[in-house]
Amino acid sequence: MKHNSKPGLTPIASAVALLVLGASMSAQAQQADQSTPQEVVVTGIRASLQQSINQKRNAESLVEVITAEDVGKMPDKNVADSLQRIPGVNVATAGGTEGGFGENDRVSLRGTPSALTLTTFNGHTVSSGDWYAANISGGGRSVSYSLFPSELIGRVTVHKSSQADLIEGGAAGSVDIESRKPLDFKQQLSAMGSVEGVRSSLSGKNNAQLSGLVNWKNDDNSMGIMVQAFDQKRSLLRDGQEFLWWDKMVPGYDGSGWVQAHPEVLGKNISLLTGTAQFSQERETKGGMMDLQYKINPDLMFDLSGFYSKLEASNVNRNMMFAPYSAMTNGWSGKNGVAPSAWTIVGNTITSLTLPNTCPSGLDCSSMSTTVQDIAVRPGSYSDSRFVNLDVSYKANKDLSFTGKVGQTKGTGYTRDIGYEVWNAYSGGSISVYGLSQPAQIIVPGSNQLTFRPNNPIGGWASDVTATDKESYGQFDGLFKTGNDVLHSIKFGARFASHERNLTNLAGTVAAAGTLTSSAPNGVTTLNSSLPNVLNGTWTLTGDSVTAWANQYVTFNTHAYQSEFRVKEDVQAAYAMANFNAERVSGNFGVRVVSTKEHVENGSQNAVWAPIVTENTYTDFLPSANFRVDISDKVVGRFAVSRTMARPDFGQLAALSLLDTQMTGSGGNPNLKPIRSNNFDAGIEWYFAPKSMLSLGVFNMSMDSYVTYGSYVQSFYNYAQKANTDYKMSAALNTTAEVKGLELAYTQDFGNGFGVTANYTYADGKETGKAPGSACATTGDCSMVGTSKNSYNLGAYFENSKFNARIQYNYRSAFLNGLDRNSAIYQDAIGTISASLGYNLTDNISLTLEGKDLNNPMLKSYATTPDQPRAFYKNGRQIYFGIRAKI
Repeated sequence: MKHNSKPGLTPIASAVALLVLGASMSAQAQQADQSTPQEVVVTGIRASLQQSINQKRNAESLVEVITAEDVGKMPDKNVADSLQRIPGVNVATAGGTEGGFGENDRVSLRGTPSALTLTTFNGHTVSSGDWYAANISGGGRSVSYSLFPSELIGRVTVHKSSQADLIEGGAAGSVDIESRKPLDFKQQLSAMGSVEGVRSSLSGKNNAQLSGLVNWKNDDNSMGIMVQAFDQKRSLLRDGQEFLWWDKMVPGYDGSGWVQAHPEVLGKNISLLTGTAQFSQERETKGGMMDLQYKINPDLMFDLSGFYSKLEASNVNRNMMFAPYSAMTNGWSGKNGVAPSAWTIVGNTITSLTLPNTCPSGLDCSSMSTTVQDIAVRPGSYSDSRFVNLDVSYKANKDLSFTGKVGQTKGTGYTRDIGYEVWNAYSGGSISVYGLSQPAQIIVPGSNQLTFRPNNPIGGWASDVTATDKESYGQFDGLFKTGNDVLHSIKFGARFASHERNLTNLAGTVAAAGTLTSSAPNGVTTLNSSLPNVLNGTWTLTGDSVTAWANQYVTFNTHAYQSEFRVKEDVQAAYAMANFNAERVSGNFGVRVVSTKEHVENGSQNAVWAPIVTENTYTDFLPSANFRVDISDKVVGRFAVSRTMARPDFGQLAALSLLDTQMTGSGGNPNLKPIRSNNFDAGIEWYFAPKSMLSLGVFNMSMDSYVTYGSYVQSFYNYAQKANTDYKMSAALNTTAEVKGLELAYTQDFGNGFGVTANYTYADGKETGKAPGSACATTGDCSMVGTSKNSYNLGAYFENSKFNARIQYNYRSAFLNGLDRNSAIYQDAIGTISASLGYNLTDNISLTLEGKDLNNPMLKSYATTPDQPRAFYKNGRQIYFGIRAKI
């Protein structure tokens, strides 16, 4: 399938323009330097660029580096915001197919799913949870970056090529977040903090964002302690339109005989459930970190650190949906339904449909609706992440040293999801679909008035879902200096980890009295959306009134046994790696051996249901080699080969999710193999001037056990229809896949405080195997999840002793975002603009003004083609104003 998109700037044109400008400015800067030689101490943006470039240049493998100073000069509110400016890195504002919430949340490398990128914190694993129900049940492995504010960053290193001493789990690469360390501070007592206000344009609310850090160390630099805290609030409002049920028109949806009378509509795609959605959330991320370093003597040091972050994420989601299938099928009653009075067809899609405004003569419309509204409340939803870690370093003698770490990390995701559903009385209506060019136009007479249909007007759902993710780990590493000038050192080590993921799912039961219209929540209000064409000004209910109704009528005392699971992994790994340095050639080579024991329990124990237990053990040999060649004083060449692995998402192994209305679902496959990949990288870097660089890299990842989704049909009990029905199911399967592409990066300091940055990534990712029932086998769509073929970043900055300014444009082309309701979801191309201004009142106090999503982007997603939109979302702009201080 082709995904056509039209960015505001083409990558090639942008790169050529910057290179031409850079060449001319470079010549002028060099002339100026020659005429006025002087020593300049550089700080701020330029200093951070120089640090990042130096660390990249001196690395023995392919890495990208971000420093704390670089983060401080952009509106980076979490670590993912910072990473999106790196070539080969893609970010998403959500953990799955739920759209986006105006905050970068997941990170992936080189067009692969985020689960194939391993995130570590100071070199050890870190667990995190999700607050969104589908992501909790889905059991993903990727870390939610919403829990890691940018203030934590001392440095972030992105490893694009593997080496034996890195923890396995990142088939595409890994990201290591490094925090500041107490003994690294220059002053005996240091403190820094910021107070900011943020205004979200759609919600129209102002919130506070606070952070602070205090560090103390003793006179002889042998002991230090750092304490860090943060509290970030944001009022989020997202306006949207959702197409929740695309299907082909078949006689089963036609109780009116419309299909038989008009065979031209048979088999055409139609949107059967299209809603005006509004999501509101008061989110607050708060937590902190403590780090204690103690150097007993020059050869022995201990470092104890602890971290906790919690995202409180209570939210309300309202959706007024046009549901023509209810009238056309007469509520699945088997009686005659309403035939459309007008329609249009373009290609294979029914692009407009009209139902008469009054119930046709002779029909019983008491079980029919043309609109249904869901008001979902999720009080107390949250996610969190924590760890305690002890690092020890010991130098046995001048040639032999050891490091080790032991710790535990835990993440939790929780949501109580309660949906109050009202089927409104029949009133006709119409829909006109315009593809991705604009939201569909929906007109329903009387939608601003709450009216109950006579028969079964109240429905809904309720669940209480908790996932816990915990890992206990220990590792040691040794370094032996051989005394040989070429093979100068050997590194070796071992790691042991025990990982467990548990999902508990309690089903909510609504008391009979709660289904009466006389018991309906009384908080009737109006749903106003900023999107055009949608059902604006319709009636809705307040979140507080639905929560009060749920507290009175809904109980949670029954386990959804089929949906619960437990996965336990025991991992043992050992490695050996040699470091070498010949004339102009340096690098490393080695092998990592990993044994993974997988224990999967599908379902949980009750009186009539026993969990299905599956156990498998896998051993992986992961060789790697990295070569760096100093072609000249300014040119560095690189070459790397490796075999890597990542483990499937826990939900791909064990989860079960059923949608009763659409009769679709997904299920886990406990026999999935790890995702294994043979990777190749080559690149060249030209450091043509201070704080300046031009680089080109190519890469190839050949995966022999990539995870995709196939389809099958299976019968389950349908709670909506009170009978067993057949569900179209999807399940994870192993297949083969390949990703290949190139990366371009350009950074130049022009002098006089001006500079530019630019990068471009091309990634061509596709499934090469045709797993049974997969889209690749059935439709020929072999797209990989997360692969944007084109992505690029353009940035410019200015800085002097008093003032700094920076602007950044990020773009990524369309990509497959995953599956939802057994249908592929593609996110369309998107570009975002961010900018920051800073003014130094003194050497220690500065004012900041920052903006995110300044172009107010529209998130658009679609099903198999752009003619079938799945969602339009707007989160609005975010403006930050604050003061930062340090001593």
